[in-house]
Amino acid sequence: MKDHAAPRPSLNLIDAIAIIIGIVIGAGIFETPALVAANASSSSMVLLFWLAGGVISLIGALCYAELATTYPHVGGSYHYLKKAFGHQAAFLYAWARMAVVQTGSIALLAFVFGDYAAQIWSLGPMSSAIYAASVILLFTGLNIIGLKQGKRTQNLLSAAQIVGLGVLIIVGITSASALPHHPVHAVNRQGSLGLAMVFVLLSYGGWNEAAFISAEIKNRNRNIVRSLIWSIGIITVTYLLVNWALLQGLGLATMAKSEAVAATLMRQTLGDKGAVFISLLVAICALGSINASILTGARTNFALGQDFPVFRFMNHWQAVSSAPIIAYILQGSIALVLVAFGSLARGGFKAMVDYTAPVFWFFFMLSGLSLIILRHREPDVIRPFRVPLYPLTPLIFCGASAYLLYSSLVYTGIGAMVGVVVVALGVPFLFLGEGVSSKKPLARS
Repeated sequence: MKDHAAPRPSLNLIDAIAIIIGIVIGAGIFETPALVAANASSSSMVLLFWLAGGVISLIGALCYAELATTYPHVGGSYHYLKKAFGHQAAFLYAWARMAVVQTGSIALLAFVFGDYAAQIWSLGPMSSAIYAASVILLFTGLNIIGLKQGKRTQNLLSAAQIVGLGVLIIVGITSASALPHHPVHAVNRQGSLGLAMVFVLLSYGGWNEAAFISAEIKNRNRNIVRSLIWSIGIITVTYLLVNWALLQGLGLATMAKSEAVAATLMRQTLGDKGAVFISLLVAICALGSINASILTGARTNFALGQDFPVFRFMNHWQAVSSAPIIAYILQGSIALVLVAFGSLARGGFKAMVDYTAPVFWFFFMLSGLSLIILRHREPDVIRPFRVPLYPLTPLIFCGASAYLLYSSLVYTGIGAMVGVVVVALGVPFLFLGEGVSSKKPLARS
């Protein structure tokens, strides 16, 4: 066992696409269509919102593609922030990702799985929390065994996600002619364009995780860009088709009033069998997102362990399994603590959304700014991919991130403040390791 073994390129284009799709297409697409419809004036406006979300995500992906191909590193955004803003900002990002963003997202997704798994087979009053904790333990263990097992599982789950959503699309389209006609006129003329885009972009979140596997992608200069473009293209088309199918099957008015649009559609057309199917589909989508989030999340912890002695215990890469084992264990442990916290709060899913959103969008904005700063500071660095229409493209990306930061603070509750406080708790650890770095970086493998 080699404590300082380096990550090596072992992910092909299909693996990278599957990981990105697995993270993005989670439970959000089953929750947000109704919220978007409630803030839209027409069916065509609903589809325009989702198309705009895909375009904004593609703009962000192009920015990340330049950063990831120019500065491939297992730490992803941690590495870009370190180069652009210094090790203090990078440390706080890694701390936030370890204690709030990634672990909170894993707990959030685990609660989604637990909620729907409990509908299929109840384990009692604490069913959701039990299922959530169990799935975190399962997939953390699977990824510790090795990258090969993790990526194979991800490929299967991502394929199941697309197939399941395909069934939902077919049901929506084919049921349109059999169900009563639904008018497409305005439902809510007072709807908020900004609020609708908040929900849309939340559903597109996660494609940036490609940065954290950039050092492990084969032929990275070509495949990082291709994986981002292909995955976002597939996700955008899928989201448009899902919403079109829901509009066809339910109509705008019913969509806007439904608390679970996919379940409403399936129950309306297939009865109880449809309800069981949608529960299984949501559970599978949640599993895909959980596995992909666990796989990419621990890589920042590993990078943090390289640079700060106080976290050097995470600077351990197991060569045989190609996995940061200690980083996985720490990440899983924090996620389990958050599951316990969420189970005590009223609504684990909502608590985790509030906890993670503002911190996520703040550092997302800084990642976009790092592209502009590094372009100016290092003009002679070889850039295998250059974002088109610079500097307009990164400025649009940073503006969208800033708006989502503002919106997440406005529309979330006390959980947002808890997340900010937890990030602030990282400052003492920063002072403990101030100005010290470990032996050598793993920026380029």
